[in-house]
Amino acid sequence: MSDFERIRKAVIEFRDKRDWRQFHNPKDLAISLSLEAAELLETFQWSGDGFWCTEKAAEQQAELADVLIYAIMLADRLGIDPVQP
Repeated sequence: MSDFERIRKAVIEFRDKRDWRQFHNPKDLAISLSLEAAELLETFQWSGDGFWCTEKAAEQQAELADVLIYAIMLADRLGIDPVQP
């Protein structure tokens, strides 16, 4: 099993334990993915030349994790394997 497949499985198990699949249609997952990406982008707002914004690294890590989780759940609902060419 690949590293990605282990992560995908953990995300799906987390979702299923909470019975959230019923709420995770592709449209709402795409909206949530976009919202989380905007929250990640917000951590860079007004950073000027301080591109990396090191004081916000923990927040960036958390927001990026949310983006990845929603992307994995959306790929699952669409039946897409994002690591296959």
